[in-house]
Amino acid sequence: MREKPQQQIAPIYHRRIGDIVVTAVSDGTLERTYEMMLGVPEDEAHKHLAAACRSSFVLSVNAFLIRSRDRLALVETGSGAYLGPTAGHLMANLEAAGVRPAEIDTILLTHMHPDHSAGLTDMTTGTANYANAELVVHENEPRHWFDDTAMGRGSEREKRLMFQQAREQTAPYRSRMRTFTKGEVLPGVTALPMPGHTPGHTGYLIESGGERLLIWGDVVHMPEVQVPRPEVSMVVDTDPAAAAASRRRVFDMAASERLLVTGMHLHFPGFAHVVREGAGHRLVSEAWRQTL
Repeated sequence: MREKPQQQIAPIYHRRIGDIVVTAVSDGTLERTYEMMLGVPEDEAHKHLAAACRSSFVLSVNAFLIRSRDRLALVETGSGAYLGPTAGHLMANLEAAGVRPAEIDTILLTHMHPDHSAGLTDMTTGTANYANAELVVHENEPRHWFDDTAMGRGSEREKRLMFQQAREQTAPYRSRMRTFTKGEVLPGVTALPMPGHTPGHTGYLIESGGERLLIWGDVVHMPEVQVPRPEVSMVVDTDPAAAAASRRRVFDMAASERLLVTGMHLHFPGFAHVVREGAGHRLVSEAWRQTL
């Protein structure tokens, strides 16, 4: 008798943007609860979830390879060993995509939360997982996460999973860390600050051959709830009001400019458009493409 499959084929998806190829690579998933959200009654949150035919709050954790000219960049490094067995699979999936960590020359972080930066370094040995990569991040990220005063105001969980994680994971990269405020960070890749979720939270706009893609980081965690209700923020937002303001601004920009978007917590592979619906917005997933 033939054995039944026990897991998915490696989750990898390529999308061409002009002359640039962007590859979505999954780090796995995280299951969360209503308590992660701010500003929405529990019954309403579950109503939005049920309307999308979902029974639990499951977040995709996505990373993206960018092949631009002679550069190979990785946006985010996944969860490493910090957040449990359902995530932390990026390294294995990169291998399945035919990419060796040593080939990656640039790592772009949208911010330094553990599901984005905890795969930078092997936490058991303290060695960099990406031996030849420059680390590129908004200047407000290390400024915040390396601030002892800010760390002292955090809960014990925040101190361990946010502040300490950011310091440990970036330690081997300190001599090759480049910070920015905004503007082009790689050929065809422009940093767009979207503060609120963290002080330096940033999206990356990819432009080539008249096509554009916005990798918007954590503008949305719970798409079923936060797209129709952009005022709903998350307990992990450093400034919930600013995060909501950034979300509204990004939704308006994406809808007005008909931008293709993707994000770290949109359901894999996450490529979609934002369209206006009444006074709000709706997310429309892009159809799967066989060829590039």
